[in-house]
Amino acid sequence: MSDDPVLYSFRRCPYAIRGRMALLASGVAYTHREVLLRDKPAAMLAASPKGTVPVLVLGDGSVIDESIDIMRWALAPHDPEHWLAHSDPGLIEMFDNTFKFHLDRYKYADRFDGEPLAHRAAGLAILEQLDERLAGDVYLGGAKRGFTDIALFPFVRQFAAVDADWFETHPPAAVRAWLANLVQSDLFERAMVRKPLWVE
Repeated sequence: MSDDPVLYSFRRCPYAIRGRMALLASGVAYTHREVLLRDKPAAMLAASPKGTVPVLVLGDGSVIDESIDIMRWALAPHDPEHWLAHSDPGLIEMFDNTFKFHLDRYKYADRFDGEPLAHRAAGLAILEQLDERLAGDVYLGGAKRGFTDIALFPFVRQFAAVDADWFETHPPAAVRAWLANLVQSDLFERAMVRKPLWVE
């Protein structure tokens, strides 16, 4: 039996996307188990009862079930693109909390009471701050992508997809260019390869 870590993942989940991108960028070997969130396998729930993805089960049985921690674990021994040198914990926290709050209420308006367009406006205001951070650079750390870019990118991609026509004309241009570069990257393409559903 392989001692490779086992990753429970769901293709479209933004948290799982950034975890997979870090694992692929690091080159670490792992076993991918694609799951359905509406039918979570018992093995995944036994490893992480909270029932969210990604979940990484290491060879010694220990579990990492936060995507940012999976990213750091993957890159700690091998970080060929030097992502860890370009990590902004404060910015990541803002997107994981404030931006995600507004994203959910914009994207899933039928699940929440309130005004989705107000949440879209709040999300746009955060993207304007991100535009200022880019300050003419291709990525947040300069000419090359880094940890923060990958941590934020799946959520901005999700925000853009809610109303693609609106996004193309409203949010700041630097953010659109930054997003396009990441979407078109070979790394993202590899991270989004469709995997067969894992069955216990």
